[in-house]
Amino acid sequence: MEKIPTIAEKPPASSDEVKRILGDLDGETLLDIVALHPTVLDVEQASLWLAGDMDVFGAGKPLPPLAGEIVAILTANEEEERPQAG
Repeated sequence: MEKIPTIAEKPPASSDEVKRILGDLDGETLLDIVALHPTVLDVEQASLWLAGDMDVFGAGKPLPPLAGEIVAILTANEEEERPQAG
């Protein structure tokens, strides 16, 4: 009988899988995400969150931590590029 891997046993997403899910990323951003060793599920959750599909996680439930780190990496440049008021 084949053992079903638990989340902790799932292999990290490859850079190709990250690009397939998140689209074209610059090299530094891709390396930062891959360095987190996220699973494909982590990357997919971050993608859903960024797409505004937060209902997937259920009302009031936070984004899982690793997916949150991916979102933070992907949105860091947006925060730096916002024009300053005043």
